This record gives sequence, C-alpha cells and structure tokens, in this order.
Amino acid sequence: MSVVTRKSTSEIDLMRRAGAIVAEVLALVESELRVGVSTAHLDEIAERHIRDSGATPSFKGYYDYPASICVSVDDEVVHGIPGQRTIRAGQVVSIDAGAIWQGYHGDAARSFIVGEAPARVQRLVADTRLGLIAGIGAARPGAHIGDISAAVEAVAVPQGYGVVRHYVGHGIGTRMHEAPQVPNYATPQRGMKLVPGICLAIEPMFTLGTWECLVRPDGWTVVTADGSLAAHFEHTIAITEDGAEILTTV
Repeated sequence: MSVVTRKSTSEIDLMRRAGAIVAEVLALVESELRVGVSTAHLDEIAERHIRDSGATPSFKGYYDYPASICVSVDDEVVHGIPGQRTIRAGQVVSIDAGAIWQGYHGDAARSFIVGEAPARVQRLVADTRLGLIAGIGAARPGAHIGDISAAVEAVAVPQGYGVVRHYVGHGIGTRMHEAPQVPNYATPQRGMKLVPGICLAIEPMFTLGTWECLVRPDGWTVVTADGSLAAHFEHTIAITEDGAEILTTV
C-alpha cells in the first residue's frame, strides 16, 4: 500500500462519479439476481454498464483477476469468480464491484438473499450492513481508524458472529488499495487520525461461525474455514469537515 494521501475537492468529485457508477452496477445486478441466473451473466451486465458509462472495471486484470465483479455465494466471503454456476433459492450472494473514472476508483459491496432464508441468515445480512453503517458513523475528523474498527466489531460481538480478520478495509484513490488498512475488529493501536480529504473503503465481513478463512485452489475465492455462511458490505467514503460522505451512492 502507498503513503496515505488527502484528496482534493476535485479528486473527490472524480471518486464520487466512480462511486455512482458502482452504485448503479449493484442496483442493476440486484434487479437481475434471481433463481437460475448464472454468475457469469451478472458479471457481463456489470461490465457492460461500467464500460457504457465511460469507466473501466477496477477488478478485471487486477493481479490477473478474470472478471469485472466478485460474486461470492454462501460460505464464500470475498473474491468469488463469476462463471457458469447458477443461483439457487435461499442462497446468500455477495456482490463486490469497482469502477475507475478518469483514474480514480470507487469500490462497494452488498450481500443479498435470493428468495427465503432462515431468520438467522436474514439477521446476519442485516447486521453486517449495520456494521458498515456503524463504521461509517465513527469515521469523522479527529477520530482514528481504530474507532471505525471498534464500531464495526461492536455490532458483531453481541450476536456471536465471526469477524473476518485476514481481509480488511483500505484507503482508496488512484489505486484501489491504498494505505491505511481499516480492520473490522478492535486492535490495541488506535491507528492514524482522520482528517478531511482521507478516502476509505470500509467493508465488514461477518460469518455465522469462525472468523478464519481459506483460499480455494483457484487462488481467489475466500471461504470460511468451517463452511459457515458469510456476508459482506462495503462503501467508499470521504472524510469531510462534517463527517463521512458516502461516495458509492446515487
């Protein structure tokens, strides 16, 4: 990761446009997400929208990643590769998307439940989203990275969720992954102080079991070590004088 950089107003404007495209992609994928749809189809429509918007997919070709979005299903935490498999009823499907607009990145993720699912699965998805909201709420001038981490973890711990540790949030700008790292769990160090112009991707990953993960032989797909279900939410934000502005929205 690079040295932490503060973005100017004009740079944040470019990231806001990249973020809007990412938000549109997630909405488009949600509209197509149903039983029987292939994950490859979701990737195709996402890439088409990104390119038709005049942007470039952040993920495609990134360390040789082969697709434009990540589609992670059930016990897959992140980095699931789209392909010919089709979605079944009751599955948790996490979509992670990124776009580059005039050299600047937007990055966001959402988890969806296709059809009906047990109450505990619905709670997992809802609470992971709440973890994201709590983290964003803690991201304000004068606070520290550790305050974001603690706020996210505080949502998970009372519910007994695993909080993934191997994969964390990050700074973002002209590169998708910049300094600083943003853990989803409290650490003894408070981390850097937040000031206006800092841009971050906050992304909680909660599981119904262990926090430990494995990587499948494809070299990308991250799964829970015990096969438990996982959920993932993410927004790109900018620290402003008034708090956090979510950039991955429309």
